[in-house]
Amino acid sequence: MSQTSLKQKKKNEAGMRYSKESLETEKRRDSDKSGVRLNSQGSQELPTQNTDSRGNVVQNQWSRTSRSPSTRAPSADEPRSRNTSVKQLPNSSTTSRTSSTSPSQHEASPPRPQPNTPPRTSTTRDMRQPTAPETQASSRRTSKNYDNADTWSQGMGREARESRDSQSWDYGRDPRDTRSLSQSREYTRTSPSEWKPYSQRRVLYPPSLQMDSDCRSEMQPLQQQQQQEEEDDDEEAYWSSVRTLYEKLPSCSRPRPPKPKNAITIAISSRALFNMADDQKIYEEEGLEKYMEYQLTNENVILTPGPAFRFVKALQHVNSRLRDLYPDEQDLFDIVLMTNNHAQVGVRLINSVNHYGLLIDRFCLTGGKSPIGYLKAYLTNLYLSADSDKVHEAIQEGIASATMYDGAKDMAYCDTQLRVAFDGDAALFSDECEHTVKEHGMDKLYQHETMFENKASAQGPLKAFLEDLGRLQKKFYAKDERLLCPIRTYLVTARSAASSGARVLKTLRRWGLEIDEALFLAGAPKGPILVKIRPHIFFDDQMFNTEGGQKCGTIVAHVPYGVHQKCSN
Repeated sequence: MSQTSLKQKKKNEAGMRYSKESLETEKRRDSDKSGVRLNSQGSQELPTQNTDSRGNVVQNQWSRTSRSPSTRAPSADEPRSRNTSVKQLPNSSTTSRTSSTSPSQHEASPPRPQPNTPPRTSTTRDMRQPTAPETQASSRRTSKNYDNADTWSQGMGREARESRDSQSWDYGRDPRDTRSLSQSREYTRTSPSEWKPYSQRRVLYPPSLQMDSDCRSEMQPLQQQQQQEEEDDDEEAYWSSVRTLYEKLPSCSRPRPPKPKNAITIAISSRALFNMADDQKIYEEEGLEKYMEYQLTNENVILTPGPAFRFVKALQHVNSRLRDLYPDEQDLFDIVLMTNNHAQVGVRLINSVNHYGLLIDRFCLTGGKSPIGYLKAYLTNLYLSADSDKVHEAIQEGIASATMYDGAKDMAYCDTQLRVAFDGDAALFSDECEHTVKEHGMDKLYQHETMFENKASAQGPLKAFLEDLGRLQKKFYAKDERLLCPIRTYLVTARSAASSGARVLKTLRRWGLEIDEALFLAGAPKGPILVKIRPHIFFDDQMFNTEGGQKCGTIVAHVPYGVHQKCSN
């Protein structure tokens, strides 16, 4: 054999050895991509890491989205590989592949010369655009089979459309959010009959979804306008429901109290208006804390009427008659509840006042302090209390005051007419005559009164209250209501008409006052006369007259003024 044939034989053996190695390398690459390694006998081995010819570990084609080998085509939401374009050469048993891993892998694998194939360079567009999987051995690399690139691209577009349609309801949701789109939000539905304001309804809904800054800036004025319109509609619906509610309620007209500067203010203590004898006993024996605890426990228990109760009812009747004749009248009686009780007791007092229908809107609860300092602030014309010490304080401050005592017997009182009876000396008039009697006796009194018959007597503490009554009477006289006037005044005095009666009547005339009835008793008891009159209140300065009227069932008010009070003290 010649030397040339030996050389040719060595070349053929080297080519055969090189072709076998090439075939084994190709088989090994295909098995690596499918995750199964074939041994030399053709049996399968466990998946191993992919390595190149130099022994470097090669990552899988879809390693950027998953650490395990992927068996599916990439979805629209997954990141795309850098080089995925594949070009199939005609009439070739193998296909050219571009590595999907880092550039170092390109350097690791030796280049294989391919005839009739121009060199291909990866551009930025090629790195971004997804390419269809290889047509050969596609069943090894993915579980979803694609016959060609068109089928693969159609599947990709259909998946993208389905994903976009399913997300169209959730505007502004992050497409990378992996939560199930089938989860529906459940909102609390308000019944049509139950109306709630916007501020309460807005807490039932989740906060608004996040949007892009540009969309949010464009939508913000529109959202503010819609929110303002909703609030206006809710406000209008609220007031409409309120009007409907009040239209269904029965009308209960409550007259407004007069202005203090025009009103005749009558301040009355709680013990004078209601019977609180048991409450006062608890306060004196057990102390203030037990008293307050008792009031709080019984705040829904209505108090029984006290000595000034009928007097207050008669004052309200006069106000009602005046409003009928003068709808805009402000010269009316204004009752103020003036008490040193604590504010916690006020609930029981309010419940009792509303229970009896008393029109008492002004309260003064001083919490243990003396209320006398508030009398002038309230422009008080008359102060009635069951506490004689506070009445003394008010008299010293120049305010007409009296201590109230209830009658020992029940007496029927007129409901359509206010009847007020006055004693003369130290009540309507000054205590000048009392001084004369104490110093010189009754004989000198008659001579004194006859001598000063044409001289008006000095005024007493209740003269101003009688003037107020007379001013209201004239309003009825102007409407030709003299005989039907709801106010009637009485003078019940122990004087003798023959000796001192003339000065009394002339004094009233000079004051511009008219008394309806004048009763001169010349020292006789006043009790039987008071039973006949049945006044709502009788003012007197001497206690024995007060006690006599009380025994007959008359509501009396003791005026602690004059020389008799100084002698008794």
